[in-house]
This record gives sequence, C-alpha cells and structure tokens, in this order.
Amino acid sequence: MGQEVRVRFAPSPTGALHIGGARTAYFNWLFARKHGGKFVLRIDDTDRARSTEASYQQILEGLRWLGILWDEGPDVGGPYGPYRQSERMDIYRRHLDRLLAEDKAYPCFCTPDELARDREALQREGKPPRYVGRCRDLSPDERSRRMAAGEPHVYRIRSRAEGETVVHDLIRGDVAFANSEIDDFIIWKADDTPTYHFASCVDDVEMKISHVIRAEEHLSNTPRHIVLFEALGAEPPAFAHVPMILAPDRSKLSKRHGATSVSEYRDMGILPEALVNYLLLLGFSPGDDREIVDRETAIQLFDLEKVAKHAAIYDVKKLEWLNAHYFRQQSPETLMDQAWPQLVERGYVAEGESRREVLMWVRTVVAFVQTRSRNLHELIDGMRPYFEPVRAYDDKGVRKHFAHPETANRLRRVADGLAGVAPFLAPVIEREFRQWIEQMGVKSGELIHPVRLAITGSTVGPGLFDVIALLGRDEAVRRLRETADRLEAGDVVTA
Repeated sequence: MGQEVRVRFAPSPTGALHIGGARTAYFNWLFARKHGGKFVLRIDDTDRARSTEASYQQILEGLRWLGILWDEGPDVGGPYGPYRQSERMDIYRRHLDRLLAEDKAYPCFCTPDELARDREALQREGKPPRYVGRCRDLSPDERSRRMAAGEPHVYRIRSRAEGETVVHDLIRGDVAFANSEIDDFIIWKADDTPTYHFASCVDDVEMKISHVIRAEEHLSNTPRHIVLFEALGAEPPAFAHVPMILAPDRSKLSKRHGATSVSEYRDMGILPEALVNYLLLLGFSPGDDREIVDRETAIQLFDLEKVAKHAAIYDVKKLEWLNAHYFRQQSPETLMDQAWPQLVERGYVAEGESRREVLMWVRTVVAFVQTRSRNLHELIDGMRPYFEPVRAYDDKGVRKHFAHPETANRLRRVADGLAGVAPFLAPVIEREFRQWIEQMGVKSGELIHPVRLAITGSTVGPGLFDVIALLGRDEAVRRLRETADRLEAGDVVTA
C-alpha cells in the first residue's frame, strides 16, 4: 500500500464495550499491524446526555484487557489530538464555517411541524421521506435576518439529487446508492453541536485515516459520508463493512442469548486470548479448518478480502471450547497467581502465605484440577474438595450409591485399608483397592462410586486414586469414617 495505513476505532461511551465493538476494534488492530500502520482510538462523546466517564473507562479497560492497544488515543496522545470529540468542537466549527463560506452548507429554519407535514405529503405520493429543500435557496439577506432574530436553525449540507454514489467496499465490492435517496442532511444540530456524521468525517480527514473498517449497519451511512468528504475537499478513505453478529436463531444478538459485553466475559472466567481468537472467527476464516489462532498468526493471516459478506453466528460453545484450550495451556504458577485472591477470600490459604510446603501443595492441586477445568471459576470450584470438608452430598448420588445397607461398613473397611497403605501414592492405592474389591465380592463401581461420593460429595471428578493421594491419608480416612457415621445415624445432608 502506497500511503501509510491509519485506521480508527471510535466507540461512543454510552455503555459497555460489547462483542461487536470489540470485534471491530480487533479487525482494525489486525489490519494496522499487518501493514505496519497506526491504530487510533477516538472517543465519540458528542452525545453529552448519554456519554459517561464510567463507560469511557470501561471501554479503555476492556480493550487493554483484550490486548488491543492503540498507537494514538486520548490517554497516550498523538499528532492529531485531542482524541475525544467533546474536546474538538473548535475544529468542527472551523470546518463548518468554511463549508458555509463556500456555500456547500446552509442554515435551515424549518420547524418540526413543517418537516412532519413534508414527510406525510411525500408518503401520500408514494415517495421516500426526505428534506424538500425549503431553506436551500434562501437569499443571504433572509438568512442573515432570520439568524439575527434568533430563529432556531440547523445546518444542512448540499447534496446531489442526480446520478448515484458508488461505495467501493473492500469486503462487499461496489455498492451503488441512488443520489435521489440522499437529501440535504443535517450536519450541525440546533443545540450547537455537530452530528455524528459530520464530526466523524472531519476527524477522519484531520487524522488522515486511510481505511474505515466498521460494522455493516454503517454501510447505509457511507454515501452521506462520501458527500461530506467531497465537500471537505478530501479523498474518501477506503471502506470495509464487516458482517453483523447474529444469535444462533439468526435474530439480533442480545442479553437473552448470554453475555454480550467484554466485562461480562471477563467475569465469566473467559481469557482474553480465547476471546480475541473467537472474535477473529466471527466473520473471518483462517483457512485449513484451523480454529486455534494466536495474535501473531492472526496478523499474518488477516486479509479484508477474506472477511465474510454474510452474518456471523454467535456460538458460545465454541468460545467455551477455545477458552478451555487456552486455560489448560497456562502454567500452574500463572493460574495460582490468578486464583490466589479468591483462595484467600474462601479461606483456603492465608494472606501472605509463604511456607514452601503450602505453596507446593496449592500448586499441585491447581495442576491437578486444571486438566478438567475450562476457566478460573471451574478451577476454584474444582479445588473445593481439597480444602473444605464434605458438608453435603450430591442428591442423586446418595440415592444411587448410598442406598445399599452395607455401604457404611464398606467405607469403614476402605478407611482401615487406607490407613495402612504405604507409600501413599495413587498407583499403590489403586492396587490395594482392586484387592479390596475382590475381597468384598463387589463390582468396581459398587465401591469406587460410594468412596468418591464420601470423600468429595460428588459423583464426578478426576481419577479417584489421584484424588485420595492428593487429599492425603489422614484426611481421606477421616472423611470416609465421618460419612459412615452419618449413614448409620441417618444424618446425610444432600445438596
């Protein structure tokens, strides 16, 4: 590419950073990195009533958490700042004044009632609603007189009514729009602030944006933006409109389909590596049926021409599968650092715990449970049996595995056997277990399942003999005997 690649992500701080916005940001970031360009973060906060500082901070935190870092932006600066639109009003007014001086824009004094009547008249004639141009050709004297009288007004851009505007989209190809559909739209509102369209195009010109990569719903706005770029005397950037993200039933994605904001995914235990990998797959195929794609590989593979034209379908199962992959790749030390605050909160470890044997024990438990966990929540929950006594037993498991009248006696016999096992290692425990099964004349499941339920409270989990070895002789024996006592007393609490 001849010119420097400069792309931008321009979120509005009126809510959380959602998956669609995060996907747009990631595609822009990938494109910039692929071509050695700049990724600009620009905050569209001209809507003063709805924009909040909390949303602004949440957007920044979400992008940082995902590792989508910007080269220029409100907090890092750059040669074309400020990067918050609310701080750029003088720039927008300067461009508005120039358009007015060149008669490319004009004041419109039409009242809401007049505009409503015009729309109704056009609809009766079977025509699409548009501005009829009542104020387009007012004389300079009349404009001055009405403005001096304090008459409320907006400013409109002069558009062409003939011919068509063709959007050269890098994803969809050429898309033509009839100019008759583009009226003299408003670029400056009655509250003395620019419209989204005007501020966005001015910023793209001022910040020398080379490519505008954004969501599909903005495609219909693009002919208006081309009108503005031409009025501003600037070459329009290249456009690429990425596909919508739809729910599995092909409806609009919403909260009823699960998490939609980046912060919600983080709170669910989704890893940033998994989420950005998933964002890539929402509308882009890496090829060769590959689904695990790290950032560096994604940069090499990314190509706007290979972005799908059709909608991407949200699939939470795939995200969870990706998360499990990245989660299990992490080192036990990394996971221990991530889990430590919650382990302290649950009382499993003490704040500032530094005894070598305690840290080694926790690391061993983390490494053991990690293989069956898909996220941090599952890891911590899976660690519970190793730090908490069994207070309640799985209800279905109790009905199925504790019903036999000999269960309490069998648990005591296993407890007595474990007390003498040496060395207390999983292979040795398993060998002894097989002998006890044969001696008691029972099937394997008739002993293994009740023992697992007795020492963990659950019917599922990692290999039983590994669990027993990790718990340690004293704790395993204590839990078996305590459960046997509860069974005999009829005092088994179910969960």
